[in-house]
Amino acid sequence: MSAGARRFSARVVAALRDAKMLAIRAGAEHRFIGIWVVVVEGRVFVRSWSLKPRSWYRTFLEEPRGTIQVDGREIAVRAVQTRSERLKDDVSRAYLEKYDTPGSVKYARDLGRKRSRDTTTELQPSG
Repeated sequence: MSAGARRFSARVVAALRDAKMLAIRAGAEHRFIGIWVVVVEGRVFVRSWSLKPRSWYRTFLEEPRGTIQVDGREIAVRAVQTRSERLKDDVSRAYLEKYDTPGSVKYARDLGRKRSRDTTTELQPSG
């Protein structure tokens, strides 16, 4: 992690660890949408299941600033693409552990496949 990287408070990390959905807005133009989120080593990660041209993931590639909603408040975030293969493995495991209901496990597995794995993004507080 870079020397300038910031961390969310323990309270925010706990809320995200326990939440099944994260409300996120990529850039300033998009609306808030719900996506799955995991916490690994106290850090917050998301992956894209769909790589549509106007997706939150593609928006973050062009403009890495956005907003999440946690505990009734909005927090400005910066999206950082994850390069570490070890972290990507840990994020894949975290998705399988967190989203383990019969209706969710297929999607959790899909998020571990190469296409989604390559979208692994760490959210960091910005501002």
